[in-house]
Amino acid sequence: MSSGVGIEDTSSFNRSSGTNLTEADSVAHCRDSSIYPVLMVAYGLIFMIGFFLNGFILRFYFCQAQQQASSTIMIYLRNLAAADFLLCLSLPLRIANYISKSNTLHLVHCNFGATALYVNMYASILFMGYIAANRYLKIARPLQTHILQKARAAHVISAVTWGCLLTLMSAYIILSVYTQKPLTSIPSTPICKFLRSDQLHLLYKFIHSFSGIVFLVVLISLLFFYYSTSRRVLLAQKKHPESLGSKTLKKSHRNMLVLVCVFCLCFVPFHLVHPLRMFLRKNCRGENILHNLSELTILMSVLNVCLDPLIYFIFCKAFRAQFNLRRARTSNNSSNNSFQQMNLNE
Repeated sequence: MSSGVGIEDTSSFNRSSGTNLTEADSVAHCRDSSIYPVLMVAYGLIFMIGFFLNGFILRFYFCQAQQQASSTIMIYLRNLAAADFLLCLSLPLRIANYISKSNTLHLVHCNFGATALYVNMYASILFMGYIAANRYLKIARPLQTHILQKARAAHVISAVTWGCLLTLMSAYIILSVYTQKPLTSIPSTPICKFLRSDQLHLLYKFIHSFSGIVFLVVLISLLFFYYSTSRRVLLAQKKHPESLGSKTLKKSHRNMLVLVCVFCLCFVPFHLVHPLRMFLRKNCRGENILHNLSELTILMSVLNVCLDPLIYFIFCKAFRAQFNLRRARTSNNSSNNSFQQMNLNE
């Protein structure tokens, strides 16, 4: 009796694996891999630029900036830089996954690399939202200090954010490792979704649906902050066009615009395409189009690591001062070297 059940289960498993393999091979056949060399070059450039910029910024925040009292905006910017730096570290694995045909490398990418990329992407989204909320409160209540504008609150919010994200990441990785389908079910062109068990697929949909809601909340908040700031600037310019307060509001409005533009450019395309890819049933041509669009929108999301330094420069006065000081030192050293060379020539 038990033997018969075992044979039936094995037969059922083989049919299931065969079905998955056939479906995966079919999807892989539909996908055009000609876009991969372009993606590898683009990710390579983003990695080098982002690694250098965010490494420099983290060095500033954890070395020079420690000599000063941490403000709320400094705490959020530091966490944003950390998220961008960690995202950069996940890119070499993504590049290697495009090049290599190794099943083991693909498993590591699906379980750890892709997960780390998404976690740090949503960390960036949340910290950009916190920065915008902090600036809005400063504009809306210039003479009051809200509890959320205090450094202790910023530390707590940052810790809770990282805790929630890392908990979801750990749950996904653990479930992925323990319920993953065997290597024999991986097609010649491996695809992450065909390694997911039914339980993991449910968790995957839940996490991405929840992440989509988080993104929408942050996007709506950013648009509200920008709209409200725009109204305040217009009113201030009508009443006191040349006043110091009006000029300060105008500068804050410009800073908010930069933040909204970077956010929308990097993250809106991904969140328009990804739900279609998750929930729609597609034919071969549709699969290829959505796959290429998805890859391009992920690339745009990752581009965030190169654009965020613009936010650090705009929102952090101490960082601007340090940057200008370094530039002045470089200019002086260059002038001194030129002067010494002229004296030697004489």
